[in-house]
Amino acid sequence: MCFYNSMSAKAIALAARYGRKSDLVEIWQDIIDERYMIPAYDEPDYPVVTTDDHLQVMKWGLIPHRTADADQARDIMKRNLYKNARAETIFETWPYKFVVRRQRCLIPSTGYFEYHYAPEHKYAQPYYLYLPGQEIFSMAGIYDTWTDPESGRILTTFTQLTTGANDLARRIHNGGKNPYRMPVILRRNDEQRWLDPDLPRDDIMMLTAPYPSDKMDAYPVARGFRDMDPHDPSIIRRVQL
Repeated sequence: MCFYNSMSAKAIALAARYGRKSDLVEIWQDIIDERYMIPAYDEPDYPVVTTDDHLQVMKWGLIPHRTADADQARDIMKRNLYKNARAETIFETWPYKFVVRRQRCLIPSTGYFEYHYAPEHKYAQPYYLYLPGQEIFSMAGIYDTWTDPESGRILTTFTQLTTGANDLARRIHNGGKNPYRMPVILRRNDEQRWLDPDLPRDDIMMLTAPYPSDKMDAYPVARGFRDMDPHDPSIIRRVQL
């Protein structure tokens, strides 16, 4: 499952979209710009929305707050890098069950990528899936904060939730180890509900239903998108098959 996220919106626009302050994300944007000048830089940082007044910058790869030391933290992050949490079992699966009740977040996106497998294609063909009319939308995530007991460094990490694919996503995401899945995409009027730390379990589960197919669209993109800056608009350029 790919779910490589496109995030072409700039910091100010992103902050305005969620009614948050943007100073942290402006700093994050500078980090992103520098990262793509240094190929060895491989620690992913993303803007994430919580109940805080400011947009947060977190690393993808959820590290539980009970993690013993830095070595274990690095091992967990390596295993969990781009790993998603299945919504259907989120309340039973370690370590997600410890944070899903009160530590939920929004992952801003302008679209995401998935591979389609078809006999007529020599290689798996990537597609870009997006929401027409919504430049920025929200995927559902959860997060946790860990403190290194030796250095005192505080690290906040997150992962996103997935659910069963809707008709459109199912036609595209038809192979790999976990086919027929898609990210949990939230309706705009459900975003603040998702952040509510007192939201009941049943309501949380209701919000993880697949997003309607008729409000999404998709088209093929170049296979080299994974090596590109996710903030480069050309990453979502349509290609002819």
